[in-house]
Amino acid sequence: MATAGRPSRTALSPPAPPCNLAAACCFVLLVPILLTGQQVAVAESLSIGVNYGQIANNLPSPAQVSWLLRSMRISKVKLYDADPNVLRAFLGTGVEFVVGIGNEYVPAMVSPAAAQAWLQQHVVPYLRAGAGARITCVTVGNEVFKGNDTALQAAVLPAMQSVHRALGALGLQGRVNVTTAHSLDIMGVSFPPSAGAFHPAALAHLQPFLGFLSATRAPFLINCYPYFAYKDDPARVPLDYVLFRPDAAGVVDARTGLRYDNMLYAQVDAVYTAIQGLGYTDVEVKVSETGWPSRGDADEPGATPEYAGTYIRNLLQRIEMKQGTPLRPATPVDVYVFALFNENLKPGPASERNYGLFYPDGTPVYNVGLNGYLPPMLVSSSTAGRQVIRLFALVIIASVAFVLS
Repeated sequence: MATAGRPSRTALSPPAPPCNLAAACCFVLLVPILLTGQQVAVAESLSIGVNYGQIANNLPSPAQVSWLLRSMRISKVKLYDADPNVLRAFLGTGVEFVVGIGNEYVPAMVSPAAAQAWLQQHVVPYLRAGAGARITCVTVGNEVFKGNDTALQAAVLPAMQSVHRALGALGLQGRVNVTTAHSLDIMGVSFPPSAGAFHPAALAHLQPFLGFLSATRAPFLINCYPYFAYKDDPARVPLDYVLFRPDAAGVVDARTGLRYDNMLYAQVDAVYTAIQGLGYTDVEVKVSETGWPSRGDADEPGATPEYAGTYIRNLLQRIEMKQGTPLRPATPVDVYVFALFNENLKPGPASERNYGLFYPDGTPVYNVGLNGYLPPMLVSSSTAGRQVIRLFALVIIASVAFVLS
């Protein structure tokens, strides 16, 4: 006999649809993934990369940043360290990382034991089978030839060689490149591009350095900022030329007859020419930093959201067209934009704290078509972690009740 209020299931009654149970189970399984930031890999990603600096005290958690970047379809990230919190937040996402060894640690990396220990701690755990991370490059120092630290400059190549050998000993040779990033100040001559030459003070280091890059098939990284050229001489440097504007008159290199309609590509070709001048034609140049500040001091002309947005927007369009430079038309330019966020603790002029595509709350500084989603949940904090657990428990209870109803 059936009990009151709930019909019995007889042989003539159809069974409960299995879709409710399946849907509930799928939802239960999906919620922790959403709440912890572990999302599916980036699909149809953009070609451009981004520098993720963290010299600030108000940035979102790495888990939130993982959401933000993947919602924008950005799948290449360059760090200035190897922050484990960041790398863990991106596990299984397919995002490709360049990690860095800070200048202060470079001399120590000359030691094979120190190099191997650093890799064991900062790289190997994320490249093990099933870990789901993609670390493709280690930068040993940043802009070391810009200053006067001769001891640091002398240590860069031996440290790179030591890290490279340690990668081989760990079975990672060929999977991870080793290089360093240079300031454009390393150039003694950068215009016209066909006259590009390195600064004489750096030549003694660069000849063997390029030999290492050629032998290991690692890229030459250069930090290029056309903004600096405009800021230093706004009356003579055409704004259209530095902003990639389509109607820019551009310049013609009289030696080669090549026309340049933007300064960034002229700078890249000047670096290619300088490398070729030292006898190397198989080293690829990649732009490890470029950007435009949205705000600056009174003596920093052009640092506005309008110009910053124009520069990044036009740069994005060029990169997505996969164009090469006039000197290397078949080699698409590989670029990492500086930077993801405004960083409020960076020293120096106001512009240094205003290169970000986004404010720390995830709001775009200007519109370049990269609007992403920054989830409000700070899953890295203990309080938020407890909130996640409580919410997940409530979802499970509600789902079970739904299935049994």
